[in-house]
Amino acid sequence: MKELSINSSKSNDMFSQIQACIQGELIEDWGESVLTFNNTIGKGSLRTIDFNWGISLIDCNMKLTEETKLIFESQDLAPIEFIFISKGYFEYSENNTDDFTKLEQFQNTIISHKRNAKKTFQFPKNEHLKINFIRINRKEYLQKKNNNVSQLNQLLVSLFNDSKGEVAFKHGGSFSLRIADEIKLLNNVDANSGMLRSLSLEGRLYLILSLQLLEHKNFEENMNIPEAISKEDILKIHKLTTYILEHISDNISISTLSGESGLSPKKLQLGFKILYSKTVNEYVRQLKLEISKDYLKNSDLSVSEIVYAIGIKSRSYFSKIFFEAYDILPTDYRKHLKDKNTALR
Repeated sequence: MKELSINSSKSNDMFSQIQACIQGELIEDWGESVLTFNNTIGKGSLRTIDFNWGISLIDCNMKLTEETKLIFESQDLAPIEFIFISKGYFEYSENNTDDFTKLEQFQNTIISHKRNAKKTFQFPKNEHLKINFIRINRKEYLQKKNNNVSQLNQLLVSLFNDSKGEVAFKHGGSFSLRIADEIKLLNNVDANSGMLRSLSLEGRLYLILSLQLLEHKNFEENMNIPEAISKEDILKIHKLTTYILEHISDNISISTLSGESGLSPKKLQLGFKILYSKTVNEYVRQLKLEISKDYLKNSDLSVSEIVYAIGIKSRSYFSKIFFEAYDILPTDYRKHLKDKNTALR
């Protein structure tokens, strides 16, 4: 097993120490630091971005060739970490003991360890890992005007106000595909650089953080996912979203999705309602509309061709639901984009 000790809680210092170990290439641009590696240790990338008021993002997309321990030995006040795993799993321990907690895919997790306590992350080998860490330096964040920390539940209020790091905190919450979808959008922000990209990333990060705080609130108030939806059901529904995307031009019915997933129509509807706050049909329709917007913006397909490509039979029906969703007709939306691009030239 490979072990790496980190003696700082600051993102840039951590990255420098990790780079020294894995010998990757570190590129810094527009406030983002990206470390990529492809060697005997494994293959992948890690990214860090620092925002105002003590908030930072660390995300990783990697596969390691051997089991790896990351041991944090900093004397600093530990950040509050909001962790979400989109792919794979890893284990967490405080005080570097053999008592590890498994953090699972799609589970909302919040941790903060005591000052002077060792924190250990143990990553498996040959497992594709996609992990996001949103980290909050509580002292800096409390200086933010209108931080509204006092509006959180008592557990989190106490944690934010624990300026001496006297309390260890660990929340292994519900499973959420809504957060997974928002993280996917965070990792695919299409602005290339500069202010637009920075604002897009920061906006997405705050949205994800708010969803993670909301999950914690619901969990503590016993409003978490009912027992009728198991982890296995959640994984099946997640696979269905890929199936829907790949068959967007088809007539996607509930009975088709039921047969594809092995879940009953009732459980499908319950799962989509809990995880996406939409019925199955609402989810499919929304996805078709989002894809149609992309076609209108980035292709030369006619509206009729787009209607066919997303599996809607009637152009008039498409125009109706597009207008209901975006308050503009598809033809006017495309014209608006062309006029805007012409004005910029």
